[in-house]
Amino acid sequence: MFSLLAGFIKYLFSKTEVHVLILGLDHAGKTTLLEQSKGIFRKVQGIPPEKITPTVGLNVGKMDIEGCFVILWDLGGQVRMRSIWDKYYADAHGVVFVLDAADVGRFEEAKLAFASILDHEDLGDVPVLLFANKQDLPGALSEEDVAESFEIDRVLRHRVIQVHSCSALTCEGLESGVRWLVQEAKGLARKLD
Repeated sequence: MFSLLAGFIKYLFSKTEVHVLILGLDHAGKTTLLEQSKGIFRKVQGIPPEKITPTVGLNVGKMDIEGCFVILWDLGGQVRMRSIWDKYYADAHGVVFVLDAADVGRFEEAKLAFASILDHEDLGDVPVLLFANKQDLPGALSEEDVAESFEIDRVLRHRVIQVHSCSALTCEGLESGVRWLVQEAKGLARKLD
């Protein structure tokens, strides 16, 4: 009887664990987004943006968001690193795709990477946040322009996707976007537990 009661109490007070992948091309701002999130959600200073180097491999951040224990996996975006992204898909409850909205010259490459994520069978039910990053730079496309360019209306019928503008450098738009994704991913994480 005691073990039944202890299990019930543990269930009531345990936090849902949510795994979120941070993906995107190299130099899109993924690591800056992760480090700035630490300051927002953990109230600890991450690596200062001017000291962040390109990720070769992965970075991990753990924090409490929306009543969940969230593990953020920032995976390198170089071409050779993208080939291992799918090794992390099966455990993901949410995906943040970070786009350098000021680097229009790499939009086609980013769209192909984004499409491969959406097409992967392990991510069929996973909510996706497309961050139109670097809004602090001149010429950055708005979230509406990014949504049109990435044809989000076409895939929205089949997926939970939100396009959200942000600047990982200044943190503008960062918190609300991450909170939205965690809220969406929480339901999937609970269903899979």
